[in-house]
Amino acid sequence: MKPEISIVIPLYNKARYIRRTIDSVLCQTFRNFECIIIDSSTDESPELVRQYDDPRIVLVPYEKSTAARARNQGVRIAQSDLIAFLDADDEWQPDHL
Repeated sequence: MKPEISIVIPLYNKARYIRRTIDSVLCQTFRNFECIIIDSSTDESPELVRQYDDPRIVLVPYEKSTAARARNQGVRIAQSDLIAFLDADDEWQPDHL
């Protein structure tokens, strides 16, 4: 099923925060989304993301760049026309989407 919303998260060395960020996405009351994480980390952030067993989470390795370029890459591969941006050290309330 095609997601109604694509969430794009640029990730660069945010191991300290990324679990809380992803957990806040997975706790959304709206469930038909994909979460695209564009990663250029040199810390253990990608390993933490890989621990999630949810097909809606897509981890995409990406060359080190700016957050804006990472967001643009996420938009390019998004399956939905609706895009939501979230920083890797932020959280959403459950009814955000």
